[in-house]
Amino acid sequence: MAGLKDCRGIPVSIGDQDAVDALEAAHEESLGFYGDPVASIDKVLANHPDFVMGHVFKAAMLTQAMETRIYGVMVSALEAAEALKSKANDRERAHMAGVRAWVEGDFHRAVAFWEEVLFAHPLDLLALQLVHLSDILLGHVSNQRDVVARVFPLWDEGTPGYEWVLGFYSFGLEECRDFSRAEEMGRKAVAIRPKNPYAIHAVAHVLEMQGRQQGGIWWMTSREEDWAHDNFRNHLWWHLSLYHLDLGQIEQVMHIYDDKLCSGDTGIEKYEELDAAALLWRLTLLGVDVGNRWQHLADKWAPSASDTLYAFNDVHAMMAFSADGRSAEIATLLGANDRYVEHANDANTAMLREIGLPFCRALQAFAEGRYGDTVDLLLPIRYSTHRLGGSHAQRDVIAWTLVEAALRARRYDLALGLANERTEAKPTSPQNWRLIAQALDGMGDRDGAKRAASRAASLTMG
Repeated sequence: MAGLKDCRGIPVSIGDQDAVDALEAAHEESLGFYGDPVASIDKVLANHPDFVMGHVFKAAMLTQAMETRIYGVMVSALEAAEALKSKANDRERAHMAGVRAWVEGDFHRAVAFWEEVLFAHPLDLLALQLVHLSDILLGHVSNQRDVVARVFPLWDEGTPGYEWVLGFYSFGLEECRDFSRAEEMGRKAVAIRPKNPYAIHAVAHVLEMQGRQQGGIWWMTSREEDWAHDNFRNHLWWHLSLYHLDLGQIEQVMHIYDDKLCSGDTGIEKYEELDAAALLWRLTLLGVDVGNRWQHLADKWAPSASDTLYAFNDVHAMMAFSADGRSAEIATLLGANDRYVEHANDANTAMLREIGLPFCRALQAFAEGRYGDTVDLLLPIRYSTHRLGGSHAQRDVIAWTLVEAALRARRYDLALGLANERTEAKPTSPQNWRLIAQALDGMGDRDGAKRAASRAASLTMG
């Protein structure tokens, strides 16, 4: 079918321009984290049930949710697209193949299909989005940058969606520690479109990684109206909380948790609860009494204890179960995942076996006061944690748990080495200097501990 082309000249096998425009509008909702892209495309499909790319788009969007509850909807959308394969063009069939590989658990092969689409159509913004975001889920750090680099020279300010591409590139550059270019790209993206939460988020990552806490607080709060009402807001509030946490501003952190991250319902939206668990665990590492917050959060994670869909989700569920002493849920999660890695052979199996299960068991050991066991579980995997997926900022909780466990296990020489390593990477972090102070104090170096504590205190001023 000859069909039409979208606003970037990409072929779409449908003869109705209104449908093509509506697909572009739904896609922009997903890029800007507003509205409900799936609901929007459903309205289009109600009037155009033979719209191949509409079904493909719906299925593709759902790949990124990584939640069991949406799996059936994703498969149904894919099957609807596949039923129309004879009407599809080569690009659409390649997209279908990518989603089919994803549904079958071969995430890496799915990315390869979407990359093939990009080679043929370097302005295919959906393919670019899918590869970039999937690489984050899979921990493919360099390709988060390089997938954009391969097509970036073919994009410019006159190409619709250029600001979204800048945001992807910004984040990929940041994860590859090219902070200067990352910040430049991110700020340029926001200058073009202020309500660009992904680009705002990329700059927030730069400021976090560089230990620019006050600058990060200003960046987020000064732009609050540009992101605080979109579908990405929970994660951006989490980023703001990290700056306050590093500065020791616990009251502000608790306020963000209670007012922004702790939803009142009993359902579960995984991405939101990931941030809640990640923040509460960091507070637990600091010895902060969080009251009954873990109980509420563990209640929300409990229905998904046996999901085994994505290791990154499982470790955050384990944070809640371990911190709240949920022995039944802990047993359910570990048992389900042990069986899963024994019998399954998909991409998540490797992530779970190599990083997910060791970290889950380390979290359980930490919560039970078996700090030496926590160290023994985490020390061998600390340079492989990218395989869990997520960002450097998210995975830092593993390294922080390790150094805190070393301190509590009285392995002060190890704790000092780990704290020194963290501080060399981010010397403006007060928390890193506090860890050095604790390690030196444990080793009996009182003067050194005082100097490190003074350094931490000086960095909280300003």
